[in-house]
Amino acid sequence: MGQPVVHFEIGCRDIGKTAEFFSRLFGWQTQAMGPAAMITTGAGSGIQGHITALGHEPHRYTIFYVQVDDVQGCLDKAAALGAKTIVPPVEIPTGTFAWLADPEGNTIGLWKAK
Repeated sequence: MGQPVVHFEIGCRDIGKTAEFFSRLFGWQTQAMGPAAMITTGAGSGIQGHITALGHEPHRYTIFYVQVDDVQGCLDKAAALGAKTIVPPVEIPTGTFAWLADPEGNTIGLWKAK
């Protein structure tokens, strides 16, 4: 069985303005959480995500995260298939994430929950 898409992220310069836009457009609810705004896309449906302003490039981006059992192992396999690591594994309180660029340059997130 394949690995599921479990989260998405929207990068921006102004979290409040971006959150208001998506709230008005799609009815998404947002809640400030640390340096991000967590997004609830709907009751019991859809994946959840967050809006963040990194304070540096890239300022505008969208990314989805695929759940994996071994973040570094997946980066190694991706490299063997022609991908490049953009962000190596980073541990945060809820798990570990990384970013890779596929052979066409698309950015994909990897995620392993604690």
